[in-house]
Amino acid sequence: MKQTFLMIKSCFTYVGFVVILILVVAYGNKINVVNTEDISNVRSIQAIHLVSKYNKKIVKTKYVNDFNDVLKYASKMPTKFEGIMTGYGPDCEGCGGKTGCPPRQDVRNGNVSFKDQEYGKVNIVATDSRIPCGSIIKITNSSLGKEITAIALDRGGVIKGTKMDFLVATEAIASNKVGKQSVTYEIVRWGW
Repeated sequence: MKQTFLMIKSCFTYVGFVVILILVVAYGNKINVVNTEDISNVRSIQAIHLVSKYNKKIVKTKYVNDFNDVLKYASKMPTKFEGIMTGYGPDCEGCGGKTGCPPRQDVRNGNVSFKDQEYGKVNIVATDSRIPCGSIIKITNSSLGKEITAIALDRGGVIKGTKMDFLVATEAIASNKVGKQSVTYEIVRWGW
């Protein structure tokens, strides 16, 4: 009987050891699964931007000189061009205080930025109506900072071609801080 008891105890000890060893190995060797998608056949600017974010050699920015070329290429690839930037405030003459593009954000309370799902907090610009609402534009060579990320959320009667209007809290700030300046624009997302 004593021998049987020792044999059962030995079996339970062995099984317990094996179970603990399996748990330790399983816990210590967690495998992180990374889900990926094959975007090699996708032709959207968002997919191109995603690829270019991780491998700068794959996607090149198209430099253009004419606004018709902006319209031709910007829906397919990041497109860079020179333009004029002016500033405006929600208190400008003829302004209604809300952006012209959905979600028609009320900017009269000083809320002159937008929270984009992909790019986070971005500035608001008024663009030519042929640039779709929700387009993301990087602005460089301006007096406002090294690189500014903005979203096309507004329109303007005199905003045509490569001219964009940068939204700030008031017309006084627009006049003093933005004025009228030559900048470089890069459209990195074409519309929503």
